[in-house]
Amino acid sequence: MDLSPKQIVFELDKHIIGQSEAKKAVAIALRNRYRRSRLSPELREEITPKNIIMKGPTGVGKTEIARRLAKLVKAPFIKVEATKYTEVGYVGKEVESMVRDLVECAIRLVKEEKMEEVSVKANEIAEKKLLNALLEAKKADKGETATEVFRANILDGLRKGLYEDFVLEMDVAEEPKTMELIPGGAAINLGSIFGEALPKRRKKRKISVKEARKIIVAEESDKLIDNDAVTSEGLRRAENEGIIFIDEIDKIAGKGNTSGADVSREGVQRDILPIVEGCTVMTKYGAVKTDYMLFIAAGAFHVSKVEDLIPELQGRFPIKVELKSLTKEDFVSILTQTEHSITDQYKVLLAVDNIDLSFTSEAIAKIAEVSVEINETSEDIGARRLHTVMETLLEDISFNAGGGNYPVVPVKIDEKYVEEHLSSITRDRDIKKYIL
Repeated sequence: MDLSPKQIVFELDKHIIGQSEAKKAVAIALRNRYRRSRLSPELREEITPKNIIMKGPTGVGKTEIARRLAKLVKAPFIKVEATKYTEVGYVGKEVESMVRDLVECAIRLVKEEKMEEVSVKANEIAEKKLLNALLEAKKADKGETATEVFRANILDGLRKGLYEDFVLEMDVAEEPKTMELIPGGAAINLGSIFGEALPKRRKKRKISVKEARKIIVAEESDKLIDNDAVTSEGLRRAENEGIIFIDEIDKIAGKGNTSGADVSREGVQRDILPIVEGCTVMTKYGAVKTDYMLFIAAGAFHVSKVEDLIPELQGRFPIKVELKSLTKEDFVSILTQTEHSITDQYKVLLAVDNIDLSFTSEAIAKIAEVSVEINETSEDIGARRLHTVMETLLEDISFNAGGGNYPVVPVKIDEKYVEEHLSSITRDRDIKKYIL
C-alpha cells in the first residue's frame, strides 16, 4: 500500500492516542520499505531496514503501534516475548522459532488472499454439491422424483438459507491428529509438520448444511489455488515485508554483572543478534533470509537502561524512541476519540440487554482523572487501567441487566455516579498516598 508517512500517522491516530514520536519513527520505517522496493535490485541489496527500539511503561501503545502498522499494510507480523528465551532448558536454536512463526503467518496471509480470489468459484461448486446432497436426502425422505420444479424449489430454498440447519450425511476429510512430542508439552498437529506427505483420510459425518458449506468451500478453494505459488509469495513477503516485534527486551538487558542471571540474559541477546543482523534460517518451506525484516523491540526499562544491552545489539536498533505515560487528556481522548473505544464497546454490549448507555462529558473527565491517579499511586499500567476502572464502574449495571425481554432502559453515567461507584478504588488510592 502506497501511503505517505503523514497518512500512516493519520491512520494510527484513529486507534492510538499521542506518542507522536514513536508513530513518526515507524511511519518513516514503513515508507522506507516502499522506497526501497522501487529501487534497482543492486541498490535494494544494499539498503536494510532501520530497526526501532521503543522505551516506555506498559499500556502506552508500544505493541498496538506495531500491530496496527502491520495491519495497515497487510504485512506479516508476529510478537514474541524476549523472556521466553531465558526459560530453563533454553537452547540458542530456539530464537530461530520467531522467524519460522513469521513465515507461517506470511503464508497464512497469502493463502487467505488467494482463497478470497477463488471464493466465488468455490461457492458455486459448494452450492452444486449441497444441492445434489439435498435432492438425494429429500427424494429418500419423501420418495419424490427430481423434477425441474422440485430441483428449482430446493435450490431457491438453499439460496435463501432455509436449509442451514438441515442435517446431511457427507464424506469429509479427517483432521490430522495431534500428539504430544514431549510429555506435558504443547500438542503438535502432525499435518503442520508433514504437510501434504500425510494421506488425507475421509469419513462419513452427519453435519448441518451450514457446516458442510464451510467444509466444501475450504476444500474446493484449496484445490483451486496454487500452493507452490502461495509458498513462494509467502516466503518473499516474510523476507521483505515481515515485522517481528520483540517485547520485554529490557528483561534480558544485564546491569554490568558478569555472573548469575545476567550471563543467561546476555546469552539470549547474543542469540538474538544474528537474527537481527541478518542470517538465513531454515524452515519447512525453505531457507529464509532475515536481512530485510523490520525488527521493533520494546520494553519499560524501569530497572535497566537501553545502554545495558550489549553494544552489538544496540547498534542494530539505530532508532530509539521514548513513549510517555498517559495524561488525563490522553485518557479522555482514548475514551471518546478512538475507533471502537472502550465506552462504545460497553454501549453495544449492554444494548444487547436493552440498556441504552451514555456518558456525560463530566463523567468521562472523572473516569480519566481516577485512572491517571491510580496509575500514579500504584503500578502504571497505562490505558489498561481503563479496563479495571470501567468494570468496577459498570459492575452493577452489567450484573442486573438481561434475563428477560424488557423495553429499552436509558442509563446515563454522570460525575456523581462515577464518584459513588469508584469510591472503593479511590479510597484505596488515598490510603496508598500515606504508605511508604
